[in-house]
Amino acid sequence: MASQVITTIADTITGKVIEKVIKQIGKPPAKFAFIVTGSEGRKEQTLSTDQDNGIIYEDKANEQREMVREYFLDFAKKVSDDLNTIGFEYCKGNFMASNPQWTHSLSHWKRNYNQWIEEPVPETAMKLSTFFDFRFIYGEETIVKELKTFIKEKLVSPNHLFFAHIAKNALQYEPPLTFLKRIKTQTIGKSEVFDIKTAMSPIVDLLRVYALKNQLEIENTGERMKKLTEIGVFTQHQYNEMHQSYYYLMALRLKNQANQINIDKKRPDNYIEISKLTKIERVTLIEIFKTIANFQLGIKVKFTGSF
Repeated sequence: MASQVITTIADTITGKVIEKVIKQIGKPPAKFAFIVTGSEGRKEQTLSTDQDNGIIYEDKANEQREMVREYFLDFAKKVSDDLNTIGFEYCKGNFMASNPQWTHSLSHWKRNYNQWIEEPVPETAMKLSTFFDFRFIYGEETIVKELKTFIKEKLVSPNHLFFAHIAKNALQYEPPLTFLKRIKTQTIGKSEVFDIKTAMSPIVDLLRVYALKNQLEIENTGERMKKLTEIGVFTQHQYNEMHQSYYYLMALRLKNQANQINIDKKRPDNYIEISKLTKIERVTLIEIFKTIANFQLGIKVKFTGSF
């Protein structure tokens, strides 16, 4: 899959940037793990990408705490600035290690996840759901494994409120269909477009809910749907529908971005012009959006108890 190749390249570049910064400012005063979240965490990056990352460092004695934190905040800012310079743009939502909110000790990260799971609020579920898609890319992997084990143990307790909130998060984006089952568009400049990233997000979000509920330590959307089918959460028919829908949208998204770069000579984004779609592509998209709406109905009934 092209998005996994793009992610592998991004991981490698990030690793090189981290090594360069360490050479520049000196060896870290504590063991640490550099993590990526969001689309990179799921190995689903496209040609239009920004930074989503964080740092987890080992707990140190009180007298060293301030010095260790200062090092990693400085380190995170330099890594983020360098990544931005070479084309990995700053995250608009500021979900980056350079934001002090996302660079912390292991014990602090455990407290974060404990609060998100034990005392969930709807705003937090929407804002931080992608932090359950994090993946290790550099440093001490045992730190990440310890945090993932902690999260898994927390999710064993049947916290209905937590799952209800993240399920509602998976329902916040409706497939872009009009009442008459045509593709709903918005006008940007002189073009009628729809946002394909937003159109895909319900699949990503609902599979995250099922993966967390079934305690799967898998981040990738395709791998999640495969495993969930193997353990009986989805039927083979449901898997086929979801798999075809998701990868059709991803292929269309990548093709559109490649054309924006090669033909339109502009920065790639996630907006697809309706006028550039063939009749077959439009019909296929309408059927896919109907399929997504059906899956959303299933998650609504199962996790929120409403119709």
